[in-house]
Amino acid sequence: MREILWTAAEAADATGGENTHDWQATGLSLNTRSLEKGDLFFALQGPNFDGHDYVATAFEEGAAAAVVQRRPERLSDDAPLLIVDDTLGALNRFGAAARANSTAKFIGVTGSVGKTTIKEILRHCLSQQAETAASAASFNNHWGVPLSLARMQRNAVYAVNEMGMNSTGEIRELTKLVRPDVAIISTIEAAHFEFFKSLEEIAEAKCEIFEAMSSDGVAILNRDHQLFDLMAEKAQKNGITNIVSFGEHPKAEARLVGYELFAEYSRVQADVCGKIIDYTISNPGFHWILNSLAALAAIDAVGADVKKAAADLSTVHGLPGRGEKSVQQLANGKHFELIDDSYNANPASVRASINVLANAVPDNSGRRIAVLGDMLELGKNAKKIHADLAGPIADSGIDLVFTCGQHMKALHEALPANLRGTHTENSHELAVVLAAELLADDVVSVKGSLGSKMSVIIEALKSLSAQDNGGEE
Repeated sequence: MREILWTAAEAADATGGENTHDWQATGLSLNTRSLEKGDLFFALQGPNFDGHDYVATAFEEGAAAAVVQRRPERLSDDAPLLIVDDTLGALNRFGAAARANSTAKFIGVTGSVGKTTIKEILRHCLSQQAETAASAASFNNHWGVPLSLARMQRNAVYAVNEMGMNSTGEIRELTKLVRPDVAIISTIEAAHFEFFKSLEEIAEAKCEIFEAMSSDGVAILNRDHQLFDLMAEKAQKNGITNIVSFGEHPKAEARLVGYELFAEYSRVQADVCGKIIDYTISNPGFHWILNSLAALAAIDAVGADVKKAAADLSTVHGLPGRGEKSVQQLANGKHFELIDDSYNANPASVRASINVLANAVPDNSGRRIAVLGDMLELGKNAKKIHADLAGPIADSGIDLVFTCGQHMKALHEALPANLRGTHTENSHELAVVLAAELLADDVVSVKGSLGSKMSVIIEALKSLSAQDNGGEE
């Protein structure tokens, strides 16, 4: 049985709203498709939707109450409602109240690449030691952050909140809600050039995370990055003097001493703030190693057991859309390995994905195949940035590259002829091609920005197994 997170009286106090009836909620939801019995439903409004149209459905699905700006149609007089002036504003006030009432240590995570992975490492490792709240999926925007805060367990000892952005000022508003005790900036990469002119501008926007921290907070920064000094200076200007760095740099407090990369895992030796630790990460790739150092530095900063956390890295599983591996079946009954890295992409994360694929060891005569969709939000130099991946891909030793999208056509044309698979305009067309092209024992990595809809390809390749099993997986 889930604990009670909010009562009608607490919600009214937090928002200034008015209840029509008494209620208690064990969760919060913005979507009737994922709503669980006992949830408080928020009727948010947007350019193309109005949550008030779904309030009746929410009650049919077992909602405890609904937060609304007006009374929706088709409701009985005894429907428990919290009536507010603005439902999104009320969601923010729920988040702020939850943060104010919590005694947890709060860790905020941002960066161009790796923030969700770091957040999931922290969730996994800290939850082995104490009650831990963490953002679901990639709930890192103006509604995901307050929702995550409002969903926190009352007895949480640690809270981990991911914060994302597309433009200046967005992190500033999110960090006002979270007010992190520890803030991590994973790295700065060319992920938002449609909205920013330089890496420096991106770094400055990410550094907004420091603005709502107290002077005894801890900033955790990538010591290997060219903009480390800029980020450290930004932290100091916000009164933060406790700066902990991570990376291979000899001055890093969470320093990589040595490592070995394998097809399925990595072995690491690190010096984490004076503690020499040997550990295994149950996911391959150098990017996982750097992400683990950032996470361990934060775990040390909040006073948890860093050696136990390092040991627990051996049981962190790959995340759907972020490197999750599975074995799938072709129509002929033969198998291939699928690496689902489809959630998002920028140049740095594509290179990391290619390196993981290059370290894969296919059985028999299997091939290492990259399936790449457009990287979005890269601005006027997008085609060149895509084409520039040709060199690292050719040097990696993988066998074949299939591409889709207008920008990835530039990469397709830049690749050596022996590496070129098929190029299509979109992921739907490429999914059909791949279903016919894959062979037994191939290792297939799928990567692209969310807007490239590479999940279509993941679903199509997984459906091959479902078809072979008569529709059952």
